[in-house]
Amino acid sequence: MRHILTLAGREIRDGLRNRWVLAITMLMAALALTLSFLGSAPTGNVGVGPVEVTIVSLASLTIFLLPLIALLLSFDALVGEFERGTMMLLLTYPVSRLQIIIGKFLGHVSILAFATVLGYGAAGIALAAAGNGNGFAVWRPFVAMIGSSVLLGAAFVALGYLISAAVGNRGTAAGLAVGVWLAFVLLYDMALLGALVADQGRTLTPEVVNLLLLLNPADAYRLFNLTGFANVSVFAGMAGLAETLRLPPALLLTALAAWIAVPLTLAAMIFQRRQV
Repeated sequence: MRHILTLAGREIRDGLRNRWVLAITMLMAALALTLSFLGSAPTGNVGVGPVEVTIVSLASLTIFLLPLIALLLSFDALVGEFERGTMMLLLTYPVSRLQIIIGKFLGHVSILAFATVLGYGAAGIALAAAGNGNGFAVWRPFVAMIGSSVLLGAAFVALGYLISAAVGNRGTAAGLAVGVWLAFVLLYDMALLGALVADQGRTLTPEVVNLLLLLNPADAYRLFNLTGFANVSVFAGMAGLAETLRLPPALLLTALAAWIAVPLTLAAMIFQRRQV
């Protein structure tokens, strides 16, 4: 465990030296604060709380931004060490390859979690200071949104590690990382929508659609935050969809956890067999 924590601390220190932590935190905080203040403007006459508006806005932003940041953090985590020759040096220490990948993964997730919690938390503090949102029921979806955002980021960090373990150079890893982001964040839902229109409900039953949505971490995150809480789903226009899909929040969180465990396990298996 000590070796894992040491490796995680090394990744965090590298992130600080490269100013990744500062840049990500400032970006998340700036966007979150902007959305919280702009989003609360039209809520006075429509009976919608500014906290709910902020949750919907931040969840929509997170789907596009956080996976890209996570992949940029992690795509060269292993292949970059091989290209620089530092992996050979690292393997001379009394540390296993499994400990290396777990330690580096925890370090990158810690960077992402710190930036997410601090950045989005700043928006929550600003809303609370302005007197918006009273009671735990109002803030519970906001806290859940921050926690699930960390899980989403961790899922794409794990995908980045899988890419980094499987390819031989950083250029290929970078291209695949962008491709993965495009596939999950943009193309997957467009293809699914097109298939639904073409199928007309003959093959793609609600049960099949449920499974297909769970096969995309971005969709699992979106549904958890926009359908998992009644006060948010009504504003987001997702209340009817929540009833149709019947995907409980616990299942959606489990899907996100699986998207962390499976790619990271595959990355560890490939890394174990890779020659230095």
